Amino acid sequence: MDILLLAVELIGTFAFAVSGALLAARKGFDVVGSVLLASMAGLGGGVVRDVLIGYGPPLALENPVYLAPVLVAVVLVMTGLLHETRLRRTLLVFDAVGLSLFCLTGTVIAWEAGLTELACVLLGITTAVGGGAMRDVVANETPQIFNPRGVYAVPAMLGAALTVTALSLELSLIWAGPVIALVVFSLRIISLRLGWRVPLAGRRFRDVNPGPNAGPNAGPNPGPRPDSSDDSPGASD
Repeated sequence: MDILLLAVELIGTFAFAVSGALLAARKGFDVVGSVLLASMAGLGGGVVRDVLIGYGPPLALENPVYLAPVLVAVVLVMTGLLHETRLRRTLLVFDAVGLSLFCLTGTVIAWEAGLTELACVLLGITTAVGGGAMRDVVANETPQIFNPRGVYAVPAMLGAALTVTALSLELSLIWAGPVIALVVFSLRIISLRLGWRVPLAGRRFRDVNPGPNAGPNAGPNPGPRPDSSDDSPGASD
């Protein structure tokens, strides 16, 4: 089970690292910036999880094997073997793969540490979204978790909850794990495809100051129309 968990973690690390390297390429970063962004995306969520658990030295820093997927991802993007096109949202696909795998492994590791069911779900979500959030913040992008178009944390929450349920029922994760990861991945991709949204936190108020030529019966100034790119996954993908 430990070997299987390590394998899934390495695949998830690679997927997130590819998303970081692709974003670095889009931003025109050099190779150092690419390695840094790929490392944050691939290792950030796991490091935060291990620190919160009190695991000791984070697994990503204790075991050098975790750096291998990061370096492979950077090389593949640098050589052009992995790249983005208009028809394939490569960055978002790899990000969705990392999300689906890390919500699973983060929850399992928290469970093995003896945390409560709720804490396991929260740690699973943190592991899944943490690296991507670091990647986007450092690259001066709106983090995917805050992008109004396409649910992000919700699939991770569902995957973590399903993993806790499987562990509570003592189901074999060898069979349940791939199903859970597929559900999370599919939900993320479908939400992007169809533009699903999580309800907004509150009303968005526009500028109510009338213009200088407005009459006494003039209504509130509607202000500029919001940029459609804010609602498009292309703004952050």
